[in-house]
Amino acid sequence: MERIPFSPPRTDQKTVDAVTKVLLSGWITTGPKTKLFEKNIESYLNSKRVICLNSWTNACELMLRAFDIGEGDEVILPAYTYAATANIVCHVGATPILVDIDPRTFHIDENALEARLSPRTKAVMPVDIAGLPVNYDAITAIIAKAKFESNSEMQEALGRPLFISDAAHSFGAIYKGEKVGKQADVTGYSFHAVKNLTTAEGGALALNMPEPFSNNELYNQLNIKSLHGQTKDALAKTQGGSWRYDIIEPGYKCNMTDLQAAIGLVELERYDETLAKRKLICDRYHAGFEQESWYLKPLLRDEDRETSYHLFMLAIDGCNEATRDKIMGDLADKGISTNVHFQPIPLLSYYKGMGYSMKEYPNSFKAYSREISLPVYYDLELNQVDYIISEVVKSVNKLL
Repeated sequence: MERIPFSPPRTDQKTVDAVTKVLLSGWITTGPKTKLFEKNIESYLNSKRVICLNSWTNACELMLRAFDIGEGDEVILPAYTYAATANIVCHVGATPILVDIDPRTFHIDENALEARLSPRTKAVMPVDIAGLPVNYDAITAIIAKAKFESNSEMQEALGRPLFISDAAHSFGAIYKGEKVGKQADVTGYSFHAVKNLTTAEGGALALNMPEPFSNNELYNQLNIKSLHGQTKDALAKTQGGSWRYDIIEPGYKCNMTDLQAAIGLVELERYDETLAKRKLICDRYHAGFEQESWYLKPLLRDEDRETSYHLFMLAIDGCNEATRDKIMGDLADKGISTNVHFQPIPLLSYYKGMGYSMKEYPNSFKAYSREISLPVYYDLELNQVDYIISEVVKSVNKLL
C-alpha cells in the first residue's frame, strides 16, 4: 500500500485548464472570475451577499473591525478551535473569552456561553468543527437575551452582540433543510488547501445582516477595507477611463485573485460530487469501527443538520494523550497520515502567557487527548479506507 496522505486537494486537468485560461487572459488579480465566484456562492448558499478574500482569517478579522470591535471588548468562542479564531480577536485588541465544549459534538457549550455573556460582549463566534453545524437557533436565542453596551453607530443599530459563525469547515453543510450560510449575521468560510472546496488559499464571508443594515453597503465597506481603503478595485478602475480613486481609511490588503477564483469555480461546479464521496468515506469509517467497544461515534447528521464531511474525527474511549500519539506513530509507520483537530487554545504558549489554563476546560482537553483525524479526500479509494480501518483497529487494540 502506497503512503496515504491526510488531505490533498482535488486537482486535475480541469483545474489546470481553468487556471491556465486565466493566466493567458492577461487578468490574474481580482477581476471577473472573483466576482463570478462570489455570485455563484451566493446562489449556492442562497445568501444575501458574499465577498471572497484571501483567507478566512482576514475576512473574519475585517468583519470584527467593521463592527468596531476593539480594546475593552470581548468575543466569546470555544476553547476547542484552531488558533485563528482567537488570533483575530487579539488582532483587533479585544479579549477572547474561551468557554468549554460539549464533548459529544465538540461544539461550544451553550450553557457556558450564556454564563459568559457580559455587557462587553461584542461578538459570539461558535465553530462548526469538522463541518457539523452548531445549534444556530439556540445560539441566536441566547445572543438575543444579552445585556449589551454599544460603542458605535453600527453596534447601536444591531443592539446585541454580532453572531459571526466560524464555518471554516462547514461549506455545504445543512441546517434545518438549508445550507449553512444564512443562519448567523455573518458566516466565514475557509478555502485553504485542505478544505473540501479549495482556492489554494482563500476565504469568504456570507453576509446576512438583518434590517436596517444593507448587505450591499457592508460588502462595499469590506471591499474597501480589503484594498488599502481604496474606493475602487482594479477591475472598476479599468471601466471607461474611471481610473480616479480615493483612499478613505488606512485599510488592509487581503483581496482574492482571479487565479484563486478560477480554482474555486471548478470546485464549486462539482461540489455536490465532492460531498457525496466524502460522505461515502465517513460512513465507511463508521461501519468499520462501530463494533469496537472503544469507538465513540462522531455525530455526522441528525434530524436538524448534516455535516459537510470535512473531517472524520475518531474519538477513542479510554485513550489519553500519550497513547493517542503512539497510535498515530504506529499508523505513520504503516503509511497512513493522520492529524489532530485541534490543540485547544489554552495549550498554546501565547495563550498560556495570557493566563488561560487548560484546567478550566476539562471537556476540551479530554476531547483533544483522545481524537485522531483520519484521511478524507475525494481521491481516497475505498480499498485504502478499508486498509486504514484495519490498521487503526489493530493499533488501538494493541496500544490502548
